[in-house]
Amino acid sequence: MPPRRLFRAAEAALAVLLLALVTACGSRLPESDFEHRERTAPARDRTPIRVGIVTSATSPVGGSAFTGPRDGAKAYFERLNARGGVDGRRVEVRECDDGGSGVGNNTCVHKLIDEDKVVALVATTVLDYAGASRVSHARVPDIGGQPIGAAYDTWPHLYGIYGSLAPRDGTTGWDGNQYGGTEVYRYFKREHGARTAAVVSYNQAASAAYARLVEQGLRAEGYKVVTEQVDFALPNFRAVAADLKEQGADLVFDAVDSHGNAQLCEAMDAAGVEVTAKVTNVQSWTSTVQDDYKDAPRCRNALWATGSSRNYADTGNAAVREFRDATKGLETHSQWQLEGWAAAMWFTDAAKSCAPQGVTRACVDAYMDRSQDYTAQGLLVPVRFERLAEPPRSRRTCLSVARWQDGRGWVSQGDMDRTCFDVPQLPYRQ
Repeated sequence: MPPRRLFRAAEAALAVLLLALVTACGSRLPESDFEHRERTAPARDRTPIRVGIVTSATSPVGGSAFTGPRDGAKAYFERLNARGGVDGRRVEVRECDDGGSGVGNNTCVHKLIDEDKVVALVATTVLDYAGASRVSHARVPDIGGQPIGAAYDTWPHLYGIYGSLAPRDGTTGWDGNQYGGTEVYRYFKREHGARTAAVVSYNQAASAAYARLVEQGLRAEGYKVVTEQVDFALPNFRAVAADLKEQGADLVFDAVDSHGNAQLCEAMDAAGVEVTAKVTNVQSWTSTVQDDYKDAPRCRNALWATGSSRNYADTGNAAVREFRDATKGLETHSQWQLEGWAAAMWFTDAAKSCAPQGVTRACVDAYMDRSQDYTAQGLLVPVRFERLAEPPRSRRTCLSVARWQDGRGWVSQGDMDRTCFDVPQLPYRQ
């Protein structure tokens, strides 16, 4: 029996017992005494439950780059409050824009944790999570954050949207190494016969490091890999496109920003490059594709996105329909918004489990720490948090896949609950 039901059952049993005693003995007390008892009963807690959302809403990479999870989480809490909140208590959202800097991030963490006294952070999406250790030491659960850096594989009490198997004892991953699977590359090899893949990156440290990770995974799956690097300040995407055509690439992966991707696609169209898939990531899985790639129709219709959450455009799914209905006032939609919505749902489920005895940081954290195969009503590939002493050598991983089609938008390719592969886990460092 759930805790809340046990609590209500205990109340009912006590009421029946009192009634039996009064009936058996008879009452000689005036009616006013019973009225007084009702007036002085403990009042139900109606204070808001306060949560914090830290976002790099303004940052060097653009004002809207990181706001999707925030918008999705806020939409969920607005709908939750309209339906009565958590056990009659509203969820009050406190936002903080860290400006995309470490200093700003520490300032936000201090404000939300020490001044606003939030119960938890939700849907954290930041460029530099410098305050992660402070959040952890304060034992504030950070729920459903986007793992842009290594924080969610480093610190306890931080629960990224995709889960973690790492010890999270203050050291990143296992001895500084994180691990990732090759499911994306396996999918295109098995389902579409791809054999040659190109990886495009900037001559910039973070971009180059991510490109090396992609190259490592592709080679592990037996691909011929073509590496292309361009100057960050003056990228020559025309030269890249010409080489892609000459090499006969089936797939194109990238480690560049959205603006760079649009330029790359334009160059590919101009050079007559045709590929099985121009593969992008969750951050670029948005409704703005038609405008972002307006000058590259061939490349635009070769865009594929992969991730670990159900396609936000899959309105045949009831949970997705609810998300879309609640966010219909937004100008655009994105996969990150849906994941922010799922993060808010995750916090809410934790808070509801705590409601009978009080929604505290410790109770919410305990719920999160026990999370096994959480799906947010089917919106997420099952998420787990474990603390494995050794990194896994392989893992069965499921994948959400969609491709863009003009006139239809993002079209799901199969069911993410059945598009699964047993793949090796490869080490990398950020």
